[in-house]
Parts: sequence; C-alpha cells; structure tokens
Amino acid sequence: MELFNKYCFIGCDKTFQESNVVIFGAPFDGTCSYRPGSRFAPNKIRIDSYGLETYSPYLDRDLEDHKIHDAGDIDLIFGNKYAVLDSIKEYASHLVSNNKKPLMIGGEHLVTLPVVEAMVEKHKDLVILHFDAHTDLRGDYMGEELSHATVIKQIWNFLGDNRIFQFGIRSGLKDEFYWAEKEGHTFINKFGYDKLGEVVQKIKDKPVYVTIDLDILDPSIFPGTGTPEPGGISFQDMLNIIKMLDGLNIVGADVVELAPDYDPTGVSTAVASKIMRELMLVL
Repeated sequence: MELFNKYCFIGCDKTFQESNVVIFGAPFDGTCSYRPGSRFAPNKIRIDSYGLETYSPYLDRDLEDHKIHDAGDIDLIFGNKYAVLDSIKEYASHLVSNNKKPLMIGGEHLVTLPVVEAMVEKHKDLVILHFDAHTDLRGDYMGEELSHATVIKQIWNFLGDNRIFQFGIRSGLKDEFYWAEKEGHTFINKFGYDKLGEVVQKIKDKPVYVTIDLDILDPSIFPGTGTPEPGGISFQDMLNIIKMLDGLNIVGADVVELAPDYDPTGVSTAVASKIMRELMLVL
C-alpha cells in the first residue's frame, strides 16, 4: 500500500527495510462526537517536530541513533468509516507481517481499533495500556457501535477481561464505570496513574500495545483536542508515564485526538510532538 508523505518527523528518515519502528498517520475524525479536526494532526505534528531536537535529555537517547521510518499518511476515504478501518488494518497487518513496530498518529481514537485487531493476530496474549480522559466503553454512541466513544469496548469484545488497563479516566457514563469497576471487565485507575507501577510489574512479560489519547492532559496545557476534559494530568506526568513504560515489551503504540486548530498558540501541537518523540524512544 502506498502512503502519502509530504513531511517526515525529525530524525525518522531511515528506510522501511532497515527500520524497527514505522510511523504512519491515520487522518480520520469521522465519528468525532464534539469538535472535529483531529484529521489534521499527523502532518501538523511532523512539521512541529522540527522545533525539537532529535535528542531527549529525559531519556538520554537520540532519534538519530535508532532506525525509525516515517511512512506518511494512509490515503483514507472520508465518508465510509468501514473502508477507513479496513485500510488502517491492512497497513497495520503489513507492518506486523514485516516485523515492524507500528506507531500511529491519529486522527480520532476509533483508528486504534483496526491496529489492535492486526496486532492480536500475531500477539495472541496482547494487553492494552490505555491513557485517556474518557472511558470509551459505550456499547454505542447515538446508535453507532463504531465510534471514538466505543473504541475500548470494541477492543474488549475480542480481547476480553484482564487485558485492558485504563489510566487518567475522569469522564464517562455511570454504566461504563459500573461495567468496568464493579463487574471487573477492565482495570480503571481514575483521575491519574498512581497504580501504573503495579500494572507494569504485572504485565512485564506480555506484549503490550500503548494507546495515548492526548485529552488525558489537562486542557490548561492542552486545549487543542476535540473533547477537552478539565482535571487532567500535567505534561511532566505524561513524561513520567512514558519513563515507567520503558523496558516493557511494547509491540505497537498510537497517539490520538490532537485537533490542532483549536489551539492557535500551537502549544498543543508542540506538546503532542514531544510526546511522540519520547514514546518512539521507548519503542
């Protein structure tokens, strides 16, 4: 599958063949329930990456020392979410079959679903670390089963219990929290990540997929998202989280839900770009 690549994330210009990690964009926001615009995130993040250095003083690692390929964006058909999801799964399966670690830039959170579907075909005991403001555990949203508000429930449908660990959650229906907490279908660390260390120890021998919905961050530092939710974590908290993931067997990851045009200062895009750099360095 040919991808569209106008820009490249800084330091990620190695060839596909030689690279271990492959970045790709999924510019889709067709089920956004509030403010659309996350389709513009992938290239905005790439452009803003040139305001960064390739070196991370937080991790003492440099992108230039690693083999990372930015493949560009999937050319998605807007207006047909089934075709969109099929295209994303096809490309993710291509990466998995070539022993690459996918790092996807969304787009809205529904784009995580087809990547996890592709990953679990190879990694049967895959577990999910989900960082978000929202539960995303609805059975449907306004009658639609495929939505960014249902994505984690859709993933649970084929992963089942004890495979999904959620952090930073501070918004959702009462029924979603009851289903997760009281019935025990997912692990929820509400409001923060104080239990992440325990979970990391529990899953350290498992293949892990990490999905970061950027609205986990407080909108005072990250207003550029479709569904801002006050009460979130700080950027330093996000860095601490990524450091805690270092050493896990992370087989794939994504960063979703930046809607850059809602933050005319550009700060949200800068934050997203830096999170991308740190995340790929632990991959």
